[in-house]
Amino acid sequence: MSTPIIDFHTHAFPDELADRAIAHLEAEGGIKARLDGRVSSLLAAMDRTGISTSVVCSIATRPGQFHSILEWSRRIASERIIPFPSIHPADPDYREHLKAVAGSGFKGIKLHPYYQDFDLDSPALFPVYEELCRHGLILQAHTGFDFAFEYVDRCGPARIMEVIRRYPELKLVATHLGAWKQWDEVEDLLVGRPVYLEISFSLEFLDKEQALRIISRHDPGRILYGSDSPWTDQQTTLELFQELELGPELEAAALAGNARRLLGLSG
Repeated sequence: MSTPIIDFHTHAFPDELADRAIAHLEAEGGIKARLDGRVSSLLAAMDRTGISTSVVCSIATRPGQFHSILEWSRRIASERIIPFPSIHPADPDYREHLKAVAGSGFKGIKLHPYYQDFDLDSPALFPVYEELCRHGLILQAHTGFDFAFEYVDRCGPARIMEVIRRYPELKLVATHLGAWKQWDEVEDLLVGRPVYLEISFSLEFLDKEQALRIISRHDPGRILYGSDSPWTDQQTTLELFQELELGPELEAAALAGNARRLLGLSG
């Protein structure tokens, strides 16, 4: 692959926490990680797959984790690793903390409605979205169901629609091709809307025809490649994406061009 590839959705942990974090999440979700959760292992996997850059997403499961996540994000940031820190929606200092995220040069944050116990379109989140817009920060949100939790709709397509209706300027990235295991609703509600669709952990579960319909009918400038490593293998996700045979222009845009533009990267 001659075009540099940007993986818009990966996870890693500080070395001293990685073993414990991976073991806990494997037990909670009933899934086996493909890597050990360390940045060094992610970089090695990127080298094997030909991925130039990965966005590394953190999730603050309580407000008090913000500062440690921010400091670790600062330590691992490089040309190849673009961290997305996280705030907790119940953090009373969210305004100050989002200002710190932007002031540190980070491009966005990650939120996860299940792990952080909120509904995506809850009015309690509206001030957070306003601050994200104010600072021009990207919001990468887990969307759709989550295999580690009961299938209760906390961040499905209808809730996404409400958020983008209220905040059309919000740079919202909906993971898992819009909403994991809610892809019929993605087709009905999200295709063609001003939201980025990132493909991780979706092509393994979707038939090729539905994946093609969603991607080909959506804005070609709003499709992003992502793997959700270490929970999937970057190479396998890349192969599944290439098997869709979207054509060189759309494939190149999804693999790097769209992410580069969204992240404000040169080249």
